[in-house]
Amino acid sequence: MELMNNMKLVLGDILKGKRRAALGGHVRPDGDCVGSCLGLYMYLKEQYPEIETDVYLENVPEAFRMISCTDEVKTQAVEDDVYDLFICLDCGDSGRLGFAEKLFENAKKTVCIDHHVSNGAFADWNYIEPDASSTSELVYKLLDREKISRRTAEALYMGIAHDTGVFQYSCTSPETMEIAADLMRKGIDGSEIIDKTYYEKTYVQNQILGRALLESMLILDKRCIVSVVRQKEMEFFQAVPADLEGIVSQLRQTKGVEVAMFLHETAPQQFKVSLRSKGKVDVSRIAGYFGGGGHVRAAGVTMKGSSYDVINNITGQIVLQLDKEEADAEASCPQVKA
Repeated sequence: MELMNNMKLVLGDILKGKRRAALGGHVRPDGDCVGSCLGLYMYLKEQYPEIETDVYLENVPEAFRMISCTDEVKTQAVEDDVYDLFICLDCGDSGRLGFAEKLFENAKKTVCIDHHVSNGAFADWNYIEPDASSTSELVYKLLDREKISRRTAEALYMGIAHDTGVFQYSCTSPETMEIAADLMRKGIDGSEIIDKTYYEKTYVQNQILGRALLESMLILDKRCIVSVVRQKEMEFFQAVPADLEGIVSQLRQTKGVEVAMFLHETAPQQFKVSLRSKGKVDVSRIAGYFGGGGHVRAAGVTMKGSSYDVINNITGQIVLQLDKEEADAEASCPQVKA
């Protein structure tokens, strides 16, 4: 395995001699996953037409279908197919590729482009920058900016906008803003992309969001907010997992809380847990403790047990960090005795 800090200099070398290449992103693809995969896919199709390139993802959410080439995404794989190169994007480990994992394992060479702090550099070549705003930002860095088309720019801009919370999160650096500006110079409509893919919600999405907010609870002396959506509620609202996008971020905005926790029941006694932090708690450590991963302020994990078991286990880890943070603060500012 090789870790590369600047793949821009070697992208041509990696692609040299390759006849077939595949791209893939994580299960339940979000804006950054779709944006980085399709942005790189379109660039390769335009600049390396001699390479047969395919992109594999689970069904792309309807909100992201304004991006070009979403109709070319393959949602099934021939397991014994062998590509010369497989590029994994926005995945902390190969298991997150879902149905495309077999293609990754069969490929002659593999590349991973990612910004998850929990990424263990599992490919042959790895370009991992945990401090980057998004995988879409990393894809931009490895491309020849003069050759980025408008449609590629639209995909990458969407990815950056989504993983920065529309340029609000702390991962938004001056360089991130400069990259976004350069993409806008390609003639894209940044406002339309943000409105249609980030803010605009369907009636069902608003219904399930309202349910999640109404049933939310404040715990840990109101420092943590928790909400649970069960399978029966998904069926009642005729919702799909993609309709839950953004709920945990909305919970995080609650005044006074440090951590937001959202549980989505995926099977009896099994929950997908999304965690968001305002900064005092490293949720990637908590998710990693239970076998998940992510970023310092945004992470996730799948856990088994009742919702009460899951909440109790995770809050136990949250308390450890909050208590340590408070103890460190007291140690740095000791009270002066009269």
